[in-house]
Amino acid sequence: MSAIEADKTVCEGIGMCEAQADDYFQVGDDGLVDVLTAEVPESDRGYVRAAVDSCPVSALRLKG
Repeated sequence: MSAIEADKTVCEGIGMCEAQADDYFQVGDDGLVDVLTAEVPESDRGYVRAAVDSCPVSALRLKG
């Protein structure tokens, strides 16, 4: 299983991650990404990887 890490010091709240994987990411009231589910099963890894890679400021990581 993989795990999502978000660096809120880099996040600009653009929301590309949320648009692609809204069951894992949400831009909160503070304008920054919230990881809704950090653990990613292998079955979701591909589309979560695409969402992580879509971040224009590289604030997201998928470990494992």
